[in-house]
Amino acid sequence: MDTKSGRGLYRASLRLIKFEDALSYDTVCFHCQQCIEKYLKALLVLKGIEFQKKHDLTYLLNLLLSSEPTLEFIRNELDALNDYAIDIRYPGDFAMKDEAKTAIRYMKIARKIIREKLGLSKRKKSKKKHKTE
Repeated sequence: MDTKSGRGLYRASLRLIKFEDALSYDTVCFHCQQCIEKYLKALLVLKGIEFQKKHDLTYLLNLLLSSEPTLEFIRNELDALNDYAIDIRYPGDFAMKDEAKTAIRYMKIARKIIREKLGLSKRKKSKKKHKTE
């Protein structure tokens, strides 16, 4: 599984929270959950652990605990993000700004730990080359 989709969702969530006027905080929370889901599934693939097509972070975490017991430390963050997989997309359920900020914080915590397990180091920002005319 490609971790680029997780990285893209991470960046999208950070960008979205900056545009408050036309912002759906629900979308920010959903993308935070999706980011972690993609990283957990990438780790499962790396470990050769089969999994069902579910959007449940707790389920994915439980599958990984036998080979990565230290992931237990992010259970609270994953449980909180889990609510944003499906429930938040139904009428009557919506997120507020503080929830979106918390979702981003939890996503960053979980993302850092899972990326380390995947052997992905912190990315260096690439320098853009400017063409001279």
